[in-house]
Amino acid sequence: MTLLIKICGLSTPDTLAATIDAGVDMVGFVFFAPSPRNLSMEQASTLGRQAQGKTLKVALSVDADDAFIDAMIEAARPDLLQLHGHETPDRVRALKARTGLPIIKAIHVSGLGDLAACALYEDADRLIFDARPPKGAALPGGNGAAFDWTVLERVQIKTPWMLSGGLGIHNVEEALAVTRAHGLDVSSGVECAPGVKDVDMIARFVAQSRSAYARLALGSGAGTA
Repeated sequence: MTLLIKICGLSTPDTLAATIDAGVDMVGFVFFAPSPRNLSMEQASTLGRQAQGKTLKVALSVDADDAFIDAMIEAARPDLLQLHGHETPDRVRALKARTGLPIIKAIHVSGLGDLAACALYEDADRLIFDARPPKGAALPGGNGAAFDWTVLERVQIKTPWMLSGGLGIHNVEEALAVTRAHGLDVSSGVECAPGVKDVDMIARFVAQSRSAYARLALGSGAGTA
């Protein structure tokens, strides 16, 4: 297997270009007004055209209604939808059928018990395990907080998944070693200020993640595909 890397919350042409040049697999566009990474539909249209055919585009929304989802898809032309709120399994199924797009569903984790939700979201194409936001937090993700990765050590999860929450250059090797994740999703960990991506940090994170993953794969005797 190979490591899947997603950089989320991109908002400018230069940081998007740097992210694509770094060789990521997915770029995430945020459509959630309280977030410092929120895009207007006009911004999303510009960035969507820039990324078209170069990497997979993911449109992130939080408990959005159908009209908003439609506008988001029209603007960004995403390859996948990411649902980062309290969307139910029925909502995942309905959106997948209605839009024809693969669905990534975020699962907010603070302990082992939260992973029981995985079985409910079998219709999602991929899961993202993110730290449960602190009580009263305005954002459901992108808070720079990690959860206890050891809860993932012995859990069998059928749906492909990615690790998120508090990842950065300082801890990505540890995160991979503990969780054996095959996918990473980072946002605030490659920013110099909330919502401001740093092109050097992006390049370093991608390079360091791939290097660490390769070392772990060699150490376990696993091959890549």
